[in-house]
Amino acid sequence: MKWVKQSVGYWCEEIKENKAAGEGICAAVLDTGISRHPDFGDRITAFRDFTGKGASCYDDSGHGTHVGGILAGDGRLSGGAYAGMAPKTSLLIAKVLDHEGNGNVENVIKGIDWILKERKAYQLRIVNISVGTQPELEKCQKRQLLEAVEELWDQGLVVVVSAGNYGPAEGTVAVPGNSPKVITVGVPDSTSAAGRAKRSSINYSGRGPTVRCVIKPDVFAPGTGIISCNARYGMAGEPAYVMKTGTSMATPVVSGAIACLLSKYPDMTNVEVKLKLRESCIKSPGTEAGWGMLNVAGLLRA
Repeated sequence: MKWVKQSVGYWCEEIKENKAAGEGICAAVLDTGISRHPDFGDRITAFRDFTGKGASCYDDSGHGTHVGGILAGDGRLSGGAYAGMAPKTSLLIAKVLDHEGNGNVENVIKGIDWILKERKAYQLRIVNISVGTQPELEKCQKRQLLEAVEELWDQGLVVVVSAGNYGPAEGTVAVPGNSPKVITVGVPDSTSAAGRAKRSSINYSGRGPTVRCVIKPDVFAPGTGIISCNARYGMAGEPAYVMKTGTSMATPVVSGAIACLLSKYPDMTNVEVKLKLRESCIKSPGTEAGWGMLNVAGLLRA
């Protein structure tokens, strides 16, 4: 996460001084659940399992814990090196995916309904959805999911979703990332060195335009090789942190940045957040399909 913070301008003065680190903000995460990793402290405010097991606060996949750590882990087991973007944000967790990261639209919609019911009790502001449908899903189910996610936005919540990993061809952004309302996050195209003579392309992020000719993703953020909380920490031989890659990892980077923004300017609406995010992005190579790269320092600037 240290590289992520530096690359998106995380270390601006407000966050250094803990003036805009997500304090007073609650973010919901729809994913595979979450573990009681020490980096979350007592900031997991509520947990609900919609996959049928009914256990409290667990993650049998690891994906959701990793996502939660990127958004709001405080990095205490790494001396702050792998702290998340908004280490004072509290989390509302809906487990809608199973141990393999798979799920169905019905469970996701149940999770969304629960979030809508609980949003006032927990003063919820942000919903992070690092979940996308597979291309072959029936159109009626895609429409149901899209309508449910857009209802979150219509109720005033800032909804941040992943673009999916089915790119880089045009029209590959996953549902519900194709919604014109929500903030869709992709990973910028890049290359990696593989010896002196070879360079390999890292180019997987879903992208538009959508069938309605909407440009997507909206914003880009780091998502390749991100180190965050390990759900299996505490088991024999398991480290505190692990590395994962995907637009799922880029999405909580943006959600965390927005939590920092709202902790500084709590009266902003979701539409105002989206406009501020758009105007603060930086155009850079690999982000041409959207607004540009997330820039937290610019986002928090008055």
